[in-house]
Amino acid sequence: MAAVPKTRERIIQASLELFNSQGERSVTTNHIAEFMGISPGNLYYHFRNKQAIIAELFIRYETDVDSFLRLPEGREPSLEDKNFYLESLLEAMWRYRFLHRDLEHLLDSDPLLAERYRLFSQRCLQGALAIYQGFCDAGILLMTAEQVEALTLNSWIILTSWVRFLCTLQGTSGDLSEEMLRRGIYQVMALEIGFIAPQVRAEVEALHQRYCVPLQAFV
Repeated sequence: MAAVPKTRERIIQASLELFNSQGERSVTTNHIAEFMGISPGNLYYHFRNKQAIIAELFIRYETDVDSFLRLPEGREPSLEDKNFYLESLLEAMWRYRFLHRDLEHLLDSDPLLAERYRLFSQRCLQGALAIYQGFCDAGILLMTAEQVEALTLNSWIILTSWVRFLCTLQGTSGDLSEEMLRRGIYQVMALEIGFIAPQVRAEVEALHQRYCVPLQAFV
């Protein structure tokens, strides 16, 4: 029989569910405790406030992204790796979508989180730069060093603002879908279209189509 998650873990998972569905600013510790059927005092025994819960969730998101945003060891990256990176990004964005939606507010509210996010952003940019350069070294992308740098920065801007863009477009902070995030991944891939090597163009374009959700599906 599977073990029942301990209260601390249940608080983390319940908070993530509520933050994602209702938006972090709409959820209080009392809401979380009520949702779980526990007393506020029980929640405060494990987390002193909502910021501490958010910090724990960010650590998990950070650890997740750090685990996959790196070059494969001992070889050049392949198209299979490209698919892995894309699916991993999509999964992380969807699982922790409240972080993307409410990022500016979260960082303004917690200087320690803001500093941690700054360092995380630097690592992500370095990792993405190395991966894009790896695809160039493998002959999948044909780009100069300056173009790789621009692609890295533009990709980061799209990925970190896509959820907020969707909320602005729809006038809501809650009704997102994984398909909407999938289109964000496609927007990043679209930046590469003019730099794909001829010998892999068919395979890369087929991969692109897996993420091309029509805009009219959610506009």
